[in-house]
Amino acid sequence: MRSGKCSKVVLAYSGGLDTSVIVPWLKENYGCEVVTFTADLGQGGEELEGLEEKALASGASKAYIVDLREEFLTEYAFPTMLSGAIYERLYLLGTSFARPVTAKRLVEVAEKEGADAISHGCTGKGNDQVRFELTAKALNPFLEVIAPWREWDIRSREDALAYADVHGITVQQTSKSIYSRDRNIWHMSHEGGDLEDPWNEPSEDVFCLTVAPDKAPDEPAYVVIDFEQGVPVALDGKAMSALALLTDLNELGGAHGVGRADLVENRLVGMKSRGIYETPGGTILYTAHQGLESICLDRDTLHYKEMVANRYAELTYYGKWFTPLHEALRAFVAKTQERVTGSVKVKLFKGNCGVVGRKSPLSLYREEFATFGQDDVYDQGDAEGFINLFGLPLKVKALVDLETGNAADWAAPDYTKFKRD
Repeated sequence: MRSGKCSKVVLAYSGGLDTSVIVPWLKENYGCEVVTFTADLGQGGEELEGLEEKALASGASKAYIVDLREEFLTEYAFPTMLSGAIYERLYLLGTSFARPVTAKRLVEVAEKEGADAISHGCTGKGNDQVRFELTAKALNPFLEVIAPWREWDIRSREDALAYADVHGITVQQTSKSIYSRDRNIWHMSHEGGDLEDPWNEPSEDVFCLTVAPDKAPDEPAYVVIDFEQGVPVALDGKAMSALALLTDLNELGGAHGVGRADLVENRLVGMKSRGIYETPGGTILYTAHQGLESICLDRDTLHYKEMVANRYAELTYYGKWFTPLHEALRAFVAKTQERVTGSVKVKLFKGNCGVVGRKSPLSLYREEFATFGQDDVYDQGDAEGFINLFGLPLKVKALVDLETGNAADWAAPDYTKFKRD
């Protein structure tokens, strides 16, 4: 709702048609000064080129463009990867955790500028509006949030172009993709167009970061990733920053067709949507990290962490990054990673990514314990007593059922129905 009380608004600005139009719309409908904020999350230089000039030409009084790529990876992407969080079994959450880092800095800029409100270009049907606004509520509940898509009369690209023309805003006329895309250093998502029919197989023109697996090299590639307390720190023995490391893995994974995902997901707002995701470097990291955990974590911790991963994914997808539960789960994950130090060898081939070697000074795997041959640390005869105790509840129930005539149906299965004529 328009309060008319805002003197200055900071707009999350991408430089696309929608946010370019929002600048004059805010000034016209709220009578306020508009400052734009753009987070550089690795979306590509072409998207950032000339952005400040464009924002000012649209009517903004000031334009912030801040490089958040390293923070994005170390404080958002990597912690999510360490948790093992994957939304609905396939989505590695690249857009989901990009919103809290952007919204956090958006709030900080608003506070620095003495703004009354923040604004965003998210539609009223998507998840991103929730992620932006929950972050704002958690970090500064006094800021008003203005969401033009929930207020204005613009309903189409043609409407937006007409509004831009009336207000003298130059919009670069390029061939517009039929797909709605979001890109950062972690991933790229694709929605809309013919993808809205879940029966349609994505055509190759959808993909931007990965080659078709059948067009990938005929020889596999190998990469060794070193981890320290769960965090990737080196490739093939070379220490690297988070940004450099993921950039190299994106290039390597993309060249071998690794990291594609096609899913129909349940949006937070209630509807289902179909998304195509490309996460080449992230897929390699998830695979390698899980391989290292398999030798470094004890059974109870590993199994419990798998349950935590599902909840962590939901919190991230739902925009609940700055919440007490997320903070607590992140602390739990950090504790589990104290032993996850070592190296993992990954093989990439024709879209596949698999662990082919893992080692750690803290490995709980010991060949002398696992061998099927004779050894001095495990007496196979001890297994009989273990099985008797482990199976005691089943034995007692079966005995009671036999005494009371309540034997389970599976106690005497009828195999005659499986006979062939």
